[in-house]
Amino acid sequence: MSKLEKVAVEEKPTCHVVRTGHTYDGKQGFSYFEGISAEAVGAKGICMHLLTIPPGGRAKAHMHESHETAIYMLSGEAHTWYGDRLENHVIVKAGEMFYIPAGVPHLPANLSDAPCSAVIARTDPNEQESVVLLPELEALVKI
Repeated sequence: MSKLEKVAVEEKPTCHVVRTGHTYDGKQGFSYFEGISAEAVGAKGICMHLLTIPPGGRAKAHMHESHETAIYMLSGEAHTWYGDRLENHVIVKAGEMFYIPAGVPHLPANLSDAPCSAVIARTDPNEQESVVLLPELEALVKI
């Protein structure tokens, strides 16, 4: 096999199994279970993680500047404030899906006494590349 053929074989996309034993701390203030991303498996157009928010857990106000987010709530419920001034509020319960457009400020929190878990998918394959923290909005949500 020539060197050129060997490189072509090594760069060929392949399937990956990701086990959720490893975590990383996101800029948003939560610890995420490592999932599908550019960093983990070489993804080109999607990032998907599992997030468990502990009772009383609250993220930092933030937005994902250039990508969309889709959330499927596995268990429990999460409150999310969203909008330019976090003026809107929604409660997402187990079995429901939630969509956040690119560039929309938001702040999720778990106000219950039990953990809540969700699968989160984003259209940016990188884990944290377009996370923009919005500390000026923090005081707008009183919990």
